[in-house]
Amino acid sequence: MIRLRKPLQYYKDKYGTWRYGLNKLYLLMEKQHNRGQEGAGLACVKMHAAPGEEFFYRERALGSTAIGEIFGKVHQQIDACDAGHVDDAAYAARKVPFAGEMYMGHLRYSTTGKSGLCYVHPFMRRNNWRAKNLCICANFNMTNVEEIFHEIAQKGQHPRMVSDTYILLEQLGHRLDRESERLFQEALAKGLTDLEITSYIEKHINLANVLRLSAPVWDGGYVLCGMTGSGEMFTLRDPWGIRPAFWYMDDEVLVVASERPVIQTSLDVEADQVHELLPGQALLMSAAGAFRMEQILEPKNPAACSFERVYFSRGSDQDIYKERKTLGRMLVEPVLKAVNGEVDDTVISYIPNTAESSYYGMLEGFEDYLNAEKIKALKALGPNPSDADMERVMNRRVRAEKVAWKDIKMRTFIAEGNSRNDLAAHVYDITYGCIRPNKDNLVVIDDSIVRGTTLRESIIRILDRLHPKRIVVVSSSPQVRYPDYYGIDMAHLEEFIAFRAAIALITERGEWQRLANIYRQCKAQILLPKEQMINCVRDVYKPFTADEISLKMAEMLRPEGVNAEVHIVYQSLEGLHAACPNSPGDWYFSGHYPTPGGVKRCNEAFIAYYEKHFM
Repeated sequence: MIRLRKPLQYYKDKYGTWRYGLNKLYLLMEKQHNRGQEGAGLACVKMHAAPGEEFFYRERALGSTAIGEIFGKVHQQIDACDAGHVDDAAYAARKVPFAGEMYMGHLRYSTTGKSGLCYVHPFMRRNNWRAKNLCICANFNMTNVEEIFHEIAQKGQHPRMVSDTYILLEQLGHRLDRESERLFQEALAKGLTDLEITSYIEKHINLANVLRLSAPVWDGGYVLCGMTGSGEMFTLRDPWGIRPAFWYMDDEVLVVASERPVIQTSLDVEADQVHELLPGQALLMSAAGAFRMEQILEPKNPAACSFERVYFSRGSDQDIYKERKTLGRMLVEPVLKAVNGEVDDTVISYIPNTAESSYYGMLEGFEDYLNAEKIKALKALGPNPSDADMERVMNRRVRAEKVAWKDIKMRTFIAEGNSRNDLAAHVYDITYGCIRPNKDNLVVIDDSIVRGTTLRESIIRILDRLHPKRIVVVSSSPQVRYPDYYGIDMAHLEEFIAFRAAIALITERGEWQRLANIYRQCKAQILLPKEQMINCVRDVYKPFTADEISLKMAEMLRPEGVNAEVHIVYQSLEGLHAACPNSPGDWYFSGHYPTPGGVKRCNEAFIAYYEKHFM
């Protein structure tokens, strides 16, 4: 979100264009376009439009080129205006489309399986009263959409779709209406009439009241941004701090984004000038430009999403970059075990592109290990070693190569199964001749191994073409064992290779009764209030060590015809928390959900799995 704090003429005079806010929004969105978004949208509020003039604008589009498409349409509308007036800031503030003081942009990365233009943010609720117009966008999933739906339906509303964003829009809109009506009665009591009443409402509306009456029922991870047609704006972060949010303000502009480095780059500011929005806290700015922070919800146990640090957030953030390097460094010992300590016969690489930071950390860790080995070897040479002996010791190197290359032009658009798998096998290419066939171990680090499909269908097959003795695939994060319901939605247990490996081990041991018992426990839990539920799915993993599950995974993911040994090494939970101490949220790894809704839905996921496969 962007809120300009000066008239458009100010930006025209200083920066040569009144489009300063619009241009910054474009830059922010492009800089945050660091993963496979499937849509984008933007909205604008004009605070100085007169009655009869449009004051709310929105553009949305689908596809990987959506950002360029929506901004292209915006500039087409601007350029279609009278050429003699379009550069006049005062004229633009009233008449030119998307020439406003408030902007909102969103990149959609769907987490619910629902797609289509109607699900692309921002969402708008229109009304002839400017103060009752509401536009929202958010990074979130709610675990209790049905509960929120019933709450607003009981008040007489008739929502047209059961989507978390749409339901929140209607809930907030209802509270915004009530807030406006409260102020209407206040204005009448003061003897105001007609436009005086409208002006009074727009000057005194308090979005903190709207949030306090709406947010307590929300169960999920979220950062929610909103703006009204009369010029109010807010951003609210969930009380567990699951989803991230950052803001920057000076005398010209207020900016909110989900990642810190995009603000730093777009506005050329230092990291310490960008602030993190705290859990349960709301950032608000009135139509008059008054800024304030309010604690809307009491902070809960901290559960900032660690998967944001491992993968989803931009790797150029100074803290995330250090954390990802630490994750790689902490894997040296288990990788050494997997290659039987054969450092001189091991090539280290990574899976492009998000694992690169962890790769650098793992390299540094191996260099430290090898330096310690060199010191021991030099001491063992005695007081008068020969130059040749010292040179032999000192010439030992960590062997690092770029083995895998991702062909970003490839698209697995072929629907037929065998053809799709054949195409997927060529998404990556390799550097031929970079290892010694049948002699070297090949270690490749990835940020996470979730489903294992890409490993089995593509990566392991391609790496085996180099004829390594062993292929060791390393995950910088722990085993993903449980669904996530807070914004990185992975809803079905059978999607996870860790879960399938645990089920395979249970099957081999003939312990089907364990699954039946877990099913009965989950069914019993569903009858309880969600606040009293416990996660019974954790019992699936209790009989096995992490190494046993990793061994079974390697067996399951090793494609037929591959000659190399295949090993899989995962980060430990302890290693994750040591590397990312300020992001303790680890429910997808540990099963410890921060909210009651997460526990409930995990138990429901096992019930659905069991009934599908065993009943």
